[in-house]
Amino acid sequence: MPCAQLKTVDLNKQAACVRLLALDVDGVLSDGQLYFNNHGEEIKAFNSLDGHGIKMLQASGVKVAIVTGRTSNIVTQRAKQLGIDLVLQGREDKLQALHELTEHLHLNWNAMAYMGDDLPDLSAIIKVGLGISVPNAAKTMAQYSQYVTQLSGGQGAVREVCDLIMHAQGTWDDALAPYLSTQTIALP
Repeated sequence: MPCAQLKTVDLNKQAACVRLLALDVDGVLSDGQLYFNNHGEEIKAFNSLDGHGIKMLQASGVKVAIVTGRTSNIVTQRAKQLGIDLVLQGREDKLQALHELTEHLHLNWNAMAYMGDDLPDLSAIIKVGLGISVPNAAKTMAQYSQYVTQLSGGQGAVREVCDLIMHAQGTWDDALAPYLSTQTIALP
């Protein structure tokens, strides 16, 4: 069945349709804690497994976007490290931000997945083809999400979703292949 015609969510079928994974930051890419140093600068911890999963997902042809209500230089830096060029910060209205992405990328809503953890993310989770939340999210989120990760935000949840999408799209084996090389390196 074509992606635009899916009426109920079959997780694998919907994940196979994803062309853009949009991510909230606090509570998804990070653990949701807000850290500030003595100069008022924000500090965040990002999970390296999530970062590598994002890189592999992008290499497989799926775009990744960051959509966050806060504005932070550290998010800009992390996005740059990961090669994410779709970064929308200071966007309290996540649904409007996603609408802009659908127009910019010429995507329909079913080709989008959104991952969030709190009420500002709810309308986006409901609207996209694959709405995803995390177990450390506000409790309301689970009832409106098509998928709740096993891992918490900032603890590998994004990697879990990247792997899920690549498995559903049949790109996982290609992503894994370089790491299974049996070539040995001659040591001096």
